[in-house]
Amino acid sequence: MKKRILIIDDDLDMCTLLSRFLIQNGFETEIAYSGKSGVAKFQQSKFDIVLCDYRLGDKDGKNVLLDIKKHDPTAIVLIITGYSDINSAVEVIKLGAYDYITKPLIPDEVLSILNTINNQLGQDQDNTTSTVQKSIKAEINSGQFLQGKGTAAKELYRQVEMVAVTDYSVILYGESGTGKEVIARMIHNMSKRKDKPFVAMDCGILSKELSGSELFGHVKGAFTGAQNDKEGHFELANGGTLFLDEVANLSYDIQASFLRVVEERKFKRVGGTKEMPLDIRIIVASNESLQEAYKTGKFREDLYHRFNEFFINLPPLRHRKDDIPLFADFFLKKTCKELDKNLTGFDEQIMELFINYSWPGNLREFKNVIRRAALLSVTDTVSIDNLPAELIDNINIVTNNFYPLHIAGVGQVNTIAPVKKEFNLKDAAFKAEYETIMRVLKEVNFNKTKAAQILNVDRKTLYNKIRNYEVLVLGPSE
Repeated sequence: MKKRILIIDDDLDMCTLLSRFLIQNGFETEIAYSGKSGVAKFQQSKFDIVLCDYRLGDKDGKNVLLDIKKHDPTAIVLIITGYSDINSAVEVIKLGAYDYITKPLIPDEVLSILNTINNQLGQDQDNTTSTVQKSIKAEINSGQFLQGKGTAAKELYRQVEMVAVTDYSVILYGESGTGKEVIARMIHNMSKRKDKPFVAMDCGILSKELSGSELFGHVKGAFTGAQNDKEGHFELANGGTLFLDEVANLSYDIQASFLRVVEERKFKRVGGTKEMPLDIRIIVASNESLQEAYKTGKFREDLYHRFNEFFINLPPLRHRKDDIPLFADFFLKKTCKELDKNLTGFDEQIMELFINYSWPGNLREFKNVIRRAALLSVTDTVSIDNLPAELIDNINIVTNNFYPLHIAGVGQVNTIAPVKKEFNLKDAAFKAEYETIMRVLKEVNFNKTKAAQILNVDRKTLYNKIRNYEVLVLGPSE
């Protein structure tokens, strides 16, 4: 049975092109050219998915969403937005929108999103909540965690859910501040060991002399200063999960002892003779490649292979630009509660600053910037004056440009960039860059976040290049 799509947009050209493309790919569509008529059509008929532009002539996408959700709380609504409206799009996500899509729209990307929704609908007919959703909900209720909505975040949680139900050892790779311990706790909370201890240990602060005692514990008199018996992290985590952060910092001697314990599944306290059985899951984290570390002799290769049953790369914040407004709002609300302040949001341009900053300290730095800014604010909003100098000094604000609608044919995604009769070096470079971008977009199924990572540019730069090349867009950029 064909899925029915309701398209709500006051742009006649965009509606016509999008409708024709979806019909060609097996969907039934109906068009509404205003928010009011869109809500009326939804109330009069049944639709599987609603595609609604955020900026409409009579009402914005938020109000359309609220009216649709009032009629049917389970409705699946996708908001179409320009890059400059991402902050508003995040707001509608909180109000119940399934997701948002940023312009310029690429047909195959829209099709991919719709097919993903269809697959999920097929898997979730019993309305059960997935394990990852339950875990995320619990973390949100505790006020400690916020799920991102961007493509990179969704892929991260997909991998987490896949490995959590196993007993595999896991390596988490990520820059400092990307939330490796949060992900480790999520894996533990979704596993069969969730009712057992989760013990975290920062290997980066351990001295060579104390590593053995911290890991394995010690008996009284084992060394000078050992006045009492002490449980180590292995013993404390027994039955549950042991998380070792910055594991590459363990000394080579301790790595050898660690390997023996992991292989034999038993250990002794330092200075002790009694062997204790061990039943733990091990999750380790590193901001450097352990494979490169063993190649240079810094890390044992056999221990690396013991850990490397599964690995997850945590994306840095600069590759999660879609999630930045969401995190900004989350950190601000948490800080306001802590400071007992009532800040309503951020001044204009601040979100543009946040999106274009590289965030070398990732989420940890972002959180601290928001906390400091909220503390310094003397008005009801956070202003640029409240931000640290290094943030402002290192940002080059990219202004939004307006480009005309260019239509090269419905469904074409590899439209040839405009070709001049005579080529010079600049023309050749232009065409080569265009072909490279389109090839990468196809390889990642038009996932613009992944494409930007592969191309080593930020997502906004990629968006601007797509506009410049006049690739088929279904509506002008905002």
